This record gives sequence, C-alpha cells and structure tokens, in this order.
Amino acid sequence: MQDTAPAPGELLEIALVVAREAADTARVMRVEGVSGVTTKSTRTDVVTAADRAVERQVLAALREARPQDTVLGEEYGDSGGPDRSAVPGAVRWIVDPIDGTVNYLYGLPQYAVSLAAEVDGVVVAGVVRNAATGDEWTATRGGGAYRAGRRLRCSTETDLGQALVATGFGYDSARRVHQARVLAQLIPQIRDIRRFGAAALDLCLAAEGAVDAYYEKGLAAWDLAAGGLIAAEAGLRVAGLAGAAAGPDLVIAAPPTLFEPLHDLLAGLDASGGP
Repeated sequence: MQDTAPAPGELLEIALVVAREAADTARVMRVEGVSGVTTKSTRTDVVTAADRAVERQVLAALREARPQDTVLGEEYGDSGGPDRSAVPGAVRWIVDPIDGTVNYLYGLPQYAVSLAAEVDGVVVAGVVRNAATGDEWTATRGGGAYRAGRRLRCSTETDLGQALVATGFGYDSARRVHQARVLAQLIPQIRDIRRFGAAALDLCLAAEGAVDAYYEKGLAAWDLAAGGLIAAEAGLRVAGLAGAAAGPDLVIAAPPTLFEPLHDLLAGLDASGGP
C-alpha cells in the first residue's frame, strides 16, 4: 500500500531540480549540434538524439529521487504496470523532454522541458522551462502559478474580437488542412493569431497574459500536463468542447470571460473535427 501522497510543493521541488538539469542538457546538446534526427508519425514529426537523451536523464533522476513512482514520457511511454495508477496515492510523472522539437532542430528559441506530477490521476505540480532562454513557469494545484517569483494572472480581455489567440498545428498534412480551414474562419473574428510551435510554452504565455487565449487539437498528455496546470492556476479555464475535459480532441485555455465565446466559435467551426 502506498504511503500518504507527498504534498504538491514537495513534488514541485523535485520537478524543478530535474527539469533544470534536463534543460541544461538539451541546451548543451543543441550547441554541440543536432544529431540522430529521425521521424515518428509523419515525415515532418521529428525526434532527435537529444529528445531521447533528455528523457533518459529525467527517468534516471526521478527513479533515484522517488523509485516507487511511474513515469509517462513522450519517447519511452509509460513505466508503470496496468494496475499501478490504481494504487491510492500513486504518483506518476509526465514528461515531454523537448516540447518544440522542430524549433530545436532549427535553432529557434522556443523549446522547453515540461515535467508534471500527477497523484491519483490529477496533476498537482508542474514546471515548464524554456531550455533556450532559461525562462521558467511553475504551479501547484491550489497554490497558484508563478514565473520568477511573480504570481501569474491571465489576461483580463473581455472582447473576443480584441483577443490575441495562440494555436498550433498537427504533423499530419490532412489534419493541417482542416486546422487551416478553421483558422481561416476564426481569424477575422479575433485580433490576431500567434503560432510559436511549443504547446507547453503557449499555455504558459496564456497564463501570464502574453497572449489572451490558446486552443489546439491533438495534444498528448505530455504536451498538456504541466502547462495546463500552470494556465489553470493563473485563472484560465482549461477544457475541451461541450463540457469535455481538455485532451486530444481539443484544448481551449481562455479567461472565463472569453472561454464561452471562443468555445462556441470553435465548436461551430468544427475545430475538434477532421483527421
């Protein structure tokens, strides 16, 4: 039987140490030159030697710090058995070793290590660290979201027509075609769109009000876990369509005053549809 689950703050302290060291590795490997580039789901869905090396480093560090926990990672999957998550108080870590791998490949300074801790299926602590710049966002459930010691509050914009909205696109060309159609009909009804190429960073930028809202189809757990908590703790509503939880079908992160109009617009445009 698992002991009482650790406090979110305790898990965040572990996450900070692990994510910072992982980000350092990613940055150093980028300076030394990107290598081992292969593809996954499509020919544009790249993975590098650094993605794999950073995730192995995170796995090793978490195994040393909390050997009883399990880890879900983008590159190596889930380390737990089928019944492990059902143990009361079980901690599962969710890691994206390099969110924004295409940016990493091209040397664009928007790529991040994302690490979250989940207890009984609920994300309770998370950190996103931009490995290129050192910018770092953190949150604990019920404890707020922070960047450099400053508590984050989301945008106070109330007019969707004046909202700067971030989004992203999938790797499958057919999905991109559908997403482009949605975007073409959305953009006349908002201020403008931004696309940075790293979902975790998009969520953090929404958390601090650098963009007013964010939406995207196709996010995996490692894309959403840490950034989604940071966004929610900054006051954004983070959900899917028609009362569904945020997930692969669609993620919307918007201030409460913008959520419903953005939700209804995206629903009408079939943003969760297509491939």
